[in-house]
Amino acid sequence: MSKVLVVEDESHLAEGLRFNLEAEGYDVRVVESGEAALDAFSGDAFDLMVLDVMLPGKDGFSVMTELRGKGQFIPTLMLTARNHPEDVLKGFEAGADDYLTKPFDLNILIARIRGLLRRKAWLTAPPPPPRPKDRFVFDDKSVEFDALELRVHEQVFPLTLMEANVLRYLIEREGKPVSRKDMLENVWGLHEDTDTRAIDNFIVRLRRYIEDDPARPKHLLTVRGVGYRFVK
Repeated sequence: MSKVLVVEDESHLAEGLRFNLEAEGYDVRVVESGEAALDAFSGDAFDLMVLDVMLPGKDGFSVMTELRGKGQFIPTLMLTARNHPEDVLKGFEAGADDYLTKPFDLNILIARIRGLLRRKAWLTAPPPPPRPKDRFVFDDKSVEFDALELRVHEQVFPLTLMEANVLRYLIEREGKPVSRKDMLENVWGLHEDTDTRAIDNFIVRLRRYIEDDPARPKHLLTVRGVGYRFVK
């Protein structure tokens, strides 16, 4: 349950906000002045603040500036009775995240609150675990598919995306004959009546990278009358 601090001196509006936000499932605390808002943070933690600009004593701009100066970066929706651009800019400069002009539509206020809490959750979520490398190793060679690199001994050969796709397609079918027709349709997305010499040219280039003797390949083998076969 997210905890919301409402800073509003108009009692009817404050109680209306409390009632509707609690109906949405929020834990709500209401205070009526800027000083009370600052005091609230000394003994409690909140997930979001709804802050009126016009308050007795310290106004909303001052509260916002003081909180940000103390390193308190709670998501804040400011409420202002005036739609003057300078007031809006002043609120953002003080550190507000969003604002609404009174009178406001309750559904819009709730949507803004949800948006600010969602953004906070994104920012505080732990980073996703690193993805394992898209890598295939054979002999003293390795293919880094995500980096489009082929490593042979101490040499690194950059691969084009299509070279990498052809090699991946053959590796995934290791030991099995793969026809030129299959490669045309599944790697290039072309029809079988397309000239197949392009595939042969790709294989010639890949053999130069992979094979110790391209004239006598041991990994990218020709299957006569069919196509090619990868052997680890």
